[in-house]
Amino acid sequence: MLKILASDLIKMKRKIIWLLIFLGPFGVAALEAVNFGLRYEYLTKEYEKDLWGGLINEAGFLATPALMLGLTLIASMIASIEHQTNAWKQLLALPVSKLRIFTGKMLLASLLLLISSTLLLIFVLILGLVLKFGSDFPLLGLAKMAYYPYLASMTFIAVQIWLSISMKNQAIPLTVGILGTILSLISFRFPDWLPWKWPLLENSWGDPAYSALAGLAFGIVIYFLGAVDFTRKDVN
Repeated sequence: MLKILASDLIKMKRKIIWLLIFLGPFGVAALEAVNFGLRYEYLTKEYEKDLWGGLINEAGFLATPALMLGLTLIASMIASIEHQTNAWKQLLALPVSKLRIFTGKMLLASLLLLISSTLLLIFVLILGLVLKFGSDFPLLGLAKMAYYPYLASMTFIAVQIWLSISMKNQAIPLTVGILGTILSLISFRFPDWLPWKWPLLENSWGDPAYSALAGLAFGIVIYFLGAVDFTRKDVN
């Protein structure tokens, strides 16, 4: 499996996907820098009891659509490497099972988004220090802001990898992902069981961990369904 993952990483050398991984979290932090720069007095008064908590909440809200759109683009770019070069037949002719190939693509997307989520944590931490919110930053809160939505979005990572690999025409997976991003922005009033609400970490229990666990669990289910489908069908 490590060899498959390493091979996929080599294929992505000098690809724009690396810029996307950086620009997503950097863009969130940059927008928050502008937000606090323009409304510094208002926001610091609004969050005067917990400046770091305020920054984390503000950044977390922006990070959700960035994550949803980012995973859509990343999944499409990963699949397009084979689609654009018509390399699926050559890849599947290798002495490697289809299950391992599909799993490799899923792991690659998950790894890249994990890197992006970690960069988000770092950029928001730097922003808070620049804004002089104090050196006693809540590392656990920053980690939850970065990684809980990532775990909650595993369902969509699995869906997008499945669709992007199965369809040579990437317009359909991209459309599904963009619509999912839009739905996630208006999902506050959705029932807790709808996946589009999970990346926002909003639920009736008031504990974001439930949303993260739900996304991770259902993501594993979707991964298995996608893997079974991939092993049974021909990919052109």
